[in-house]
Amino acid sequence: MVRQDRAIRTRKHILESMAGLFNEVGYDAATIAALVERTGLTRGALYFHFASKEDMARAVLDEAVTLEGITPQQFKMQEWVDLGLVLAYRVPREPILRAAIRLSVDPKARRLFGTRWGDWVSVGRDLLTEAQKRGELLQHASPSAVSRAVVGSWTGVQLLTESLGEALDLTEEVSSLYQMLLPSIVSPGVLAKIDMSPYRAERLLA
Repeated sequence: MVRQDRAIRTRKHILESMAGLFNEVGYDAATIAALVERTGLTRGALYFHFASKEDMARAVLDEAVTLEGITPQQFKMQEWVDLGLVLAYRVPREPILRAAIRLSVDPKARRLFGTRWGDWVSVGRDLLTEAQKRGELLQHASPSAVSRAVVGSWTGVQLLTESLGEALDLTEEVSSLYQMLLPSIVSPGVLAKIDMSPYRAERLLA
């Protein structure tokens, strides 16, 4: 058990270190030599856990779709909002999630590995479909179309916030996105009860 725990920690250390390199220099420029220097591990130790840099990139992307911090709520629309708020809180703090986005917008990495945006669209669509069945989502709003639009908008907000510097807070920007969007797609009675506060994610993850 001790050996297994150590192996899990080592794998996480390697993945977070490579994610940091992806974030700093991009997929092409990230090298195994730089990873060896950063982790303090031997090449043999690295290759015990991952067969190649490509394998690490796939592992980073596999970590991208996460429901950590999302719990059942009275309204499915609240769970859907929580998805975006929690991710907005976690991305600036977790290099693996940031790297998954970096790989998704990198043309070469996207050709090699694809993205996980389709998975996020599916998760959101399923929640929105259930919300519509419950009368929370207005009938004119297509769950698939709304989910695609918000995944695209969320990604754009994240990239813009990151490029403009630390003066902008991603959770505040995503909260503003929801405050502008939800009145046009959520039934008024439910809308008044949805918490879109930028501080909600921190409370959910506490």
